[in-house]
Amino acid sequence: MERQTHTIDAAGRPLGRVATQVVALLRGKHKEDFVPNKDIGDFVVITNFGKVKFTGKKLEKKNYYRYSGYPGGLKEIPLSRIFSQDPAQVMRRAVLGMLPKNKLRDQQIKRLKVEL
Repeated sequence: MERQTHTIDAAGRPLGRVATQVVALLRGKHKEDFVPNKDIGDFVVITNFGKVKFTGKKLEKKNYYRYSGYPGGLKEIPLSRIFSQDPAQVMRRAVLGMLPKNKLRDQQIKRLKVEL
């Protein structure tokens, strides 16, 4: 099986629309021999991600949460701070949330490259 490389330009496009397209390519859903339990997806390179568009007031209101497991251990980080520090992390988190939660997810996310 040969894996192709797909390049997606994210400039001016909403984050969710780009992420759904990326997930389909990473999983291999565009191929005629797609089977959910096999990893036949392709490589995906996202360009111009620094110019991605956030709809509504997501940049100000959306938060990412982490919980340590201890009382009072809930941490929240706003989307604007993560996007200013590492924009690629925002795309990675969006794609990870859309991929199925199974053993193939770690292999599939490794084929995602984000360029600013």
